[in-house]
Parts: sequence; structure tokens; C-alpha cells
Amino acid sequence: MEDKIDENEEFDNESFEIKLGDYNTLSVVKEVDFGLYLDGGRDGEILMPKKYVPEGAKPGDKLKVFIYLDSEERPVATTETPLAKVGDFAWLKVSWVNQFGAFLNWGVEKDMFCPFREMKMRMQMGQSYLVYIHVDLESYRLVATAKIDRYIEPVPPEKYLPGDEVQLLVWQKTDLGFKVIIDNLYQGLIYEDQIFQVLHSGDRLSGFIDQVRPDGKIDVCLQQTGKAERLSFAKELLQYLQENDGYCDLGDKSAADDVYERFHVSKKVFKKGIGELYKKGQITVSSTSVRLVDK
Repeated sequence: MEDKIDENEEFDNESFEIKLGDYNTLSVVKEVDFGLYLDGGRDGEILMPKKYVPEGAKPGDKLKVFIYLDSEERPVATTETPLAKVGDFAWLKVSWVNQFGAFLNWGVEKDMFCPFREMKMRMQMGQSYLVYIHVDLESYRLVATAKIDRYIEPVPPEKYLPGDEVQLLVWQKTDLGFKVIIDNLYQGLIYEDQIFQVLHSGDRLSGFIDQVRPDGKIDVCLQQTGKAERLSFAKELLQYLQENDGYCDLGDKSAADDVYERFHVSKKVFKKGIGELYKKGQITVSSTSVRLVDK
């Protein structure tokens, strides 16, 4: 967060609030033996320990930092990159458990706390779980919850169109396929027959909207569908042929596993792609090969 300040006005250091558990752009106030103090607005001066101070940083500089709470629940600044921030879903590993709850590794020095009341099942040390990061309004502490359903939003009408690219966080395996979190907001499903690669809970990858059902449920796939899918792979195949002396040893009757191993697409997508190039007169096709047409 960077405040735009009128140089002709006196700066009121209580005019802004830091975003706890998020990135902030703050001014360096002073340098001390053990680090820097940054202007935290209404939160006062915030320490950046010396081990995180960028080389050459000095009073007056503005630094982009991540703000979290130290072991004494005081705001502290770091240049470490966390695995998640407030408002994010994340797949985090349990570092240790005590009588109050579990502590999850989220990429900064102090682990993220998940109290027992926020667990769906008792968390075990060394295991990973999907959680949502938020600020507890009563204690002003950063906490994780595994009861993520309450933070999944209903998809707005006309939010997505078929073929729209989205970012996915793989949630869990079901009888139908894999549940996913879409764009850090919505729940979706990849059906088993649309999966042509190994997936694990916690994977982050791109996907595409297949359809948004009338009840708001979203079907997603890992490859583009329809015309966009066909044109995308046709372009990829053409480039492959140009880089391999105009020849590919896979054709119309090649095994689906061989096609996927080479191009990471289904046999259906492969056939649509070669059909697109064939219609344009750019290739010839046999049961076992594809060749560029000499111009």
C-alpha cells in the first residue's frame, strides 16, 4: 500500500492502516543496529529485522514488504515471500501440533496457527491441508481455517464464458473427478474423463471454463474446448513439424497414450488439430504419421 502524499501538506502518520497478512509499500523511518523501522501509519513504527533488510536501504526509501505478527503478536515486516496471504486458499503442511491447535508452514518465520475449532478433522504433523487465511476479528491474529466452504463465493451470473482461462487450485479427489478452487474464489469440478495428467491436491495450474450450470456449479477442464482448443493445438503441431524436418511419427491411428506422452493432449484434440491443418492443405496424414506439405 503506497500513500500518495501532497508534499505541501503535513503527513499524518495515522492516515492509513497497514494490510496485515499482505504486501504493503512503506517508508523507512529510521535505521537501528538490528534493522529498520518502517512507517506503519495507525500501527506506528514496524520493525524489519536486519536479516531481511535489502542492501542499501535507508531512511526515506519506500519498500514493498509483507506484514505479519511475530511471536509476541507485534506487526513485523519481511521481504520473505509467503505461500499465501490473507484472503487466499492454500495447501499448507503442518509443522507441529500442541494442545491448542496446529501450526502450518506458510513460508515465513512464524508458522500459521489453525485452532482445533477450525479443523474438519484433527490435523496431523507432516500432513498437508487446504486452508483459508484470514484475520480473526476478535483477537486481530492471523489464523487458518480448514472449514473453507464458508469462504467460497457463489459465482455471479455471466461471470465466465465457456473457454475462459482460469487459475485452479486442486482441492480433493471425489468419485466424479477433482474438486478445485477457481481464481481463489469459486468451487469447480474437473470430471475424471477430462483429466489427462496426474493431479494432486495442492497443485496450482491453469484451466478453462467448460460450463457454468444453472445451479451455479462450474465444470472446468484442463484443455481448451471447441474451436479455441482445435486452433491452439493446430498451431502447436505446426510448430512441432517445422522444428522436426516436417515430420511427426504419430498419425490418425496412433495410440492415445503415445499422443499424450508427446503433446500432453487427448487423442480427440490431436485429431481435431490435424484436421484443421489438413483442411488448410498444410499437411498430409497417414495412419502412423503427419507430414508438412512442400510448398
